[in-house]
Amino acid sequence: MQRHSGRQSPPRTVLVAHPGADVYGSDRMLVAAVNGLVEAGLRVIVAVPGDGPLVPLLTAAGADVRRCATPVLRKSALSPRGLVRLALEALAALPAMIRLVRAEGVDVVYVNTVTIPVWLLVGRLSGRRVVAHVHEAEADGGLLHRALSVPLVAAHTVVANSEYTRTTHAAAVPALRGRTVVVSNGVVPATTTRPPREHIDAPVRLLYVGRISPRKGVDVAVAAVRRLREQGMDANLRLVGSVFPGYEWFEEQLRANGADLLACGALEFAGYQTDTGPALTECDIALVPSVEPEGFGNTAVEAVLAGRPVVVSETGGLPEAVAGVASARVVPPGDAVELARAVGQTVVDWDRARADAMRAVGAVTERQSMTRYHQGIVAAVWGGPSGSDGPIGGYAVAGAAGEGRMVR
Repeated sequence: MQRHSGRQSPPRTVLVAHPGADVYGSDRMLVAAVNGLVEAGLRVIVAVPGDGPLVPLLTAAGADVRRCATPVLRKSALSPRGLVRLALEALAALPAMIRLVRAEGVDVVYVNTVTIPVWLLVGRLSGRRVVAHVHEAEADGGLLHRALSVPLVAAHTVVANSEYTRTTHAAAVPALRGRTVVVSNGVVPATTTRPPREHIDAPVRLLYVGRISPRKGVDVAVAAVRRLREQGMDANLRLVGSVFPGYEWFEEQLRANGADLLACGALEFAGYQTDTGPALTECDIALVPSVEPEGFGNTAVEAVLAGRPVVVSETGGLPEAVAGVASARVVPPGDAVELARAVGQTVVDWDRARADAMRAVGAVTERQSMTRYHQGIVAAVWGGPSGSDGPIGGYAVAGAAGEGRMVR
């Protein structure tokens, strides 16, 4: 059975560990990664803690999906009682996790997200090559930041979804810099979209796609719509997404605070939608108003690929996701006034915004192509920062000397 020691034979079986079975940003990127690994001829096993809409997508991608109890690191664990509970859960789950790795002849343990660090330990204890794919980037420098970053030293290679994510974790743990590569998310354009309407007849249709969560700034978007309407603009906002279990209170609060907007049809809770293409097709402008750092910003890129102007917060990797896109506006996070102003400016300058949005589609389609993403993931799984097993799909992986980026 293969072990990770110096130059080794190419991997045959990859165990991918994931913390849930929903279908949001990191979940969609997991499906894309599995597609790339399967296309490269690898056997892929995905370990998830339970059932959900992600499971059939993984199966369709060619993965062997296994249910495996997995301790998940959440903010609630960052207390004495929470840490004790997490440690006990880890001790209880560890034997089954190690048995799975050994019984299936796994060559590489690929840990998707920073929230399941026990899998990093499992890979190391089993003598396998370990790859961590990081989608999150807490930048407050506090306990959570360090708690998320420190376990990554157990990985032979860390894949970051943006330069911002790489820099953030390297700032917390400098040892990560030399072993981290940036593989920007691959994003597939919606198939049901059409060009933005030539003239905006009332109302202005705004769209938010994502978790209904405080950190996503959904309340800021609602406040911005109210301000626009107070200024005389007929604007409405559709929210596409659902709450994370335990945050139901936030949606209740949003509904209460937005009761007047709900009553007049200016605010819609559309719920979770697997295919966001129709919602993007129907909107004029997409909003990504996060108030806490995002590792990248898939929803922003999806809006650009749909040919829609987008307004994003100047936080985390969001500006990086829309870099060079003339139809994108960047505003301070948490500022409903500036968010409303950016929407108003886009509407006033609609002819230019519309033209810029349609021009951006081609360039961003190439930049965020799924082919590039697959090549980057396979290269990281295959050989790590040193590129010890050679380039995959025309790509090699540069380490510290290459500033942790994919090179061709």
